[in-house]
Amino acid sequence: MFDWIKNINKPYPEFWKEYIAKFDEKSNRYIALSVETTGIDPKKDVVVSFGAVAIVNDTILISDSLEISINENRYESEDAVIEHFIQYIGNSILVGHRIHFDIDIINEALDKLDCGRIKNEALDIEIMHKKLHDINDKNFSLLELISQYKIQKPDRVSSADDAFSIALLFLKLKSRLGLK
Repeated sequence: MFDWIKNINKPYPEFWKEYIAKFDEKSNRYIALSVETTGIDPKKDVVVSFGAVAIVNDTILISDSLEISINENRYESEDAVIEHFIQYIGNSILVGHRIHFDIDIINEALDKLDCGRIKNEALDIEIMHKKLHDINDKNFSLLELISQYKIQKPDRVSSADDAFSIALLFLKLKSRLGLK
């Protein structure tokens, strides 16, 4: 209940201070996000890769995308990948499929870096779909949603391809729900 007290006057890493400062302004940038992990337990599993693409003014910006993986030699550790990801998302609104899991695993990784929890607003395309069709008793995989909304299935499976599919789904759902 009083966990926040331990963070008062805590010396955060510089990248985290820069991230927090970005929330002084509201963002109109959405980030469609897919996180690949080693499993489904945020307490013991870790991030393998991030795929993300920005959406601004209902336009998917391929030039503003991110695909990073711990398995590649480009990054030395999960810590470096998490730091790069946090710098990329800034104060954007996150969009994902079962986004709560992605946020939980990101927060676990941030905890290892002595940072706080991410502050970004988040939208879940599965929840948006359920709201549109007034469904409460069924879950939908990303592939089921892609098929239902007639989005071309990616040729390969990667976090970047999933992020692009999530972006397309988000724009369709946002329009059908009449969201600005």
